[in-house]
Amino acid sequence: MLLKVGARTGAVAALALALCAIVLPLRPVSGATSPQQLRPRITRWAIPFGPKRKHQMAAYSQRHYGEPSWRLRQPRVIVEHVAVAGTVAAIYNTFAPDVADPELGELPNVCAHFVVSSSGRIFQLVNLRTRCRHTVGLNWTAIGIEHTGFSDADVLGDRLQLRASMRLTRYLRCRFQIRLRNVIGHAESLTSPYHRERVPSLRRQTHGDWSHRSMRIYRRKLRRLGPC
Repeated sequence: MLLKVGARTGAVAALALALCAIVLPLRPVSGATSPQQLRPRITRWAIPFGPKRKHQMAAYSQRHYGEPSWRLRQPRVIVEHVAVAGTVAAIYNTFAPDVADPELGELPNVCAHFVVSSSGRIFQLVNLRTRCRHTVGLNWTAIGIEHTGFSDADVLGDRLQLRASMRLTRYLRCRFQIRLRNVIGHAESLTSPYHRERVPSLRRQTHGDWSHRSMRIYRRKLRRLGPC
């Protein structure tokens, strides 16, 4: 009789454990945050990026990276830029027309995926599945974020803009599992392990915006926002 009771008790206990195994994983983990929960308010203001421009981007990628693709698959880098322009409209008007860029004279025109304004508004100009020309050597795998302003200090000293920038960057970093060290300034592009460039004359080409010193400050503040 005792054996039968013990067996019945054991069966009940086993059933209870099985039910817990089914139910418990459905409960949210305390403190966990999904990328979607981190997503800031983003206004879409798409520049024209139709089949012709995509074809040009694929040709650009073939010349510079050896792969004829316009698609941005699993980005590994986020590049911060300062636009040297005072308004989002000025940046949009620079990126929108598909003309050869004045610096390197290539098609398609340059662009970035996002712009952050001095008031803290975030605008998305290009789909995240599409490559943009914003950083030589990294366009094949990088998301570009422009900021209105004329220097790193303009952004670092603007509380609203900096907060919006870091919220956007954290969201993108968590969404695509991009490591903190791969959030870089344009001026750091040559030191990225993902940098590659087939055109010899462009292998050392970079810009001066978002210096290493500025990005050390930015990454330190970004780290304080917490992990994904």
